[in-house]
Amino acid sequence: MFKIKVPATSANMGPGLDTLGVAFKLYNSFIVEEIETGLEILGCDEKFANSNNLVYSSMLKTFEKLKKDPKGVRLTFKTDIPVSGGLGSSATCILAGITAANRLCGDALTKQEVLKYACEIEGHSDNVTPALVGGMTVSIINEGATYYNKIPISEGVKFCVLIPKLQLATEDSRAVLPEKVPLKDAVFNVGRVSMLIVALVNGDYKGVKLACMDKLHQPYRMGLIENYSEITSFVEDTKALGVFLSGAGPTIMVMLKKDDNSTEKKLKEFLQGLSGNWETLNLEIDENGLEILDM
Repeated sequence: MFKIKVPATSANMGPGLDTLGVAFKLYNSFIVEEIETGLEILGCDEKFANSNNLVYSSMLKTFEKLKKDPKGVRLTFKTDIPVSGGLGSSATCILAGITAANRLCGDALTKQEVLKYACEIEGHSDNVTPALVGGMTVSIINEGATYYNKIPISEGVKFCVLIPKLQLATEDSRAVLPEKVPLKDAVFNVGRVSMLIVALVNGDYKGVKLACMDKLHQPYRMGLIENYSEITSFVEDTKALGVFLSGAGPTIMVMLKKDDNSTEKKLKEFLQGLSGNWETLNLEIDENGLEILDM
């Protein structure tokens, strides 16, 4: 019996569509037990407690790749990350499933292979990479292989998450994106991704607000989230360093200076006047990523 602990993530980070992500100290945990036969899933919504469960289906795909026949398994979930909320809940399930199958097969896969299989299932690398290795990462997929680097963010930054009582499926949020974009929009994002990374590493925050701007996904997804424009406009008029849509949404991420203790209070007061039952949550960066704990 063992436990897999996987951190929440925020992907895209403004202009970094499918490439930038950061892991946080908010977790989904999965206890894995091998049993004689069958499947038991405990601690999750009944509609997910079946063979289509993303953790279990990811396990099966991994067993298939490793050419191993699975025995029975009991999975016990303890989940603190909102489902379909833009904080990487699906990435935690995919990584947990691959990691569980790998451990049951004697850890046949390297971390790089685990990442490769996770990207194949997820379809992109910006969530699964920081969830696996921790910290802020930039990652790309080339000819089926995933390459990444960790980005050492300056210690002067903290994150405040704005979470509505709304679920937004990634498939729906991705469906609104155009297949082609103007060259000027692509250039716009290239410059801002570069500026965002350098500013966060150097601790020179003057350009972060502009660097969080985007023309590839946020303008198309904002219409799916009630009060998105009002909230981001309000944030931009505060002392916040920057604001961006977390993953595919609906969660909104606000970056603040660590010594800024007034902006979150203003945000809470503003959100109380809006529909959507918005909540705020302060999150610290998780530098470790996925952990396996023997029980």
